[in-house]
Amino acid sequence: MNEEAHWNTIASKYNDEIFDVFKSDKDQKLPRYFEKHANLSHRAIDFGCGTGKAFPYLSPVFKDVLAMDISGECLATARQRPYTNIAFKRADLSQRSVKFPEVDFVFCCNVIMLPEREKNVKMFQNIERALKPGGTALIVVPSLDSALFSSLRLIDWYKTEGVDVEDIPASDIDYFKNNKREFIQGIVYIDKVPTKHYTAPELEMIFQQTRLDITALEKLEYAWDTEFTSPPSWMKAPYPWDWLIELRKR
Repeated sequence: MNEEAHWNTIASKYNDEIFDVFKSDKDQKLPRYFEKHANLSHRAIDFGCGTGKAFPYLSPVFKDVLAMDISGECLATARQRPYTNIAFKRADLSQRSVKFPEVDFVFCCNVIMLPEREKNVKMFQNIERALKPGGTALIVVPSLDSALFSSLRLIDWYKTEGVDVEDIPASDIDYFKNNKREFIQGIVYIDKVPTKHYTAPELEMIFQQTRLDITALEKLEYAWDTEFTSPPSWMKAPYPWDWLIELRKR
């Protein structure tokens, strides 16, 4: 898949079609992390900024922000937001040749989720390269555990309505295609798009191979209506989640 063309096509309907982590963050954990690392003397990078949903949180608390994305169309929309301390750069963030200044803080939200593992590894490495020693990265990635749990809850819902697992419409549980190799690698199909999901041990393994130490790894939880239309009232905690990773560069 041509990533640039894909995101250029989505840009005009980005706010309607792309899941809004900030609005859905059930316990408002992200704002607390931004406040924790706020420093008007520090520089930040919004790594895969999309149309700039993180700008209201980053711009007020850092000296300046570099907004980077593969999509020129998304960047064009992001430029229309009313912030004066944000610069913009179009780049394929999965390429080693990307150049950026060393900064104190990097934010990356649901960007490192391509089906090609090598490209994801390069993005993690580029975040490491972008940080100064002692700098912090805050990364959000999809959770494989959550995708499996949500599927199980859907089966439970059908059971309460007297529907056996074998009779559940295939279209309702097509997150996982009939490919064991993809499943083992954490590939989940979201709106028919293969999307990399992570387990906590895999994330720990990834960062053991970098100069980035995990200082926090926790669930960024969402309400059930982000997964299902009109979920039943009995469907409560545990809730679906993404992984929220805080890292410090040695």
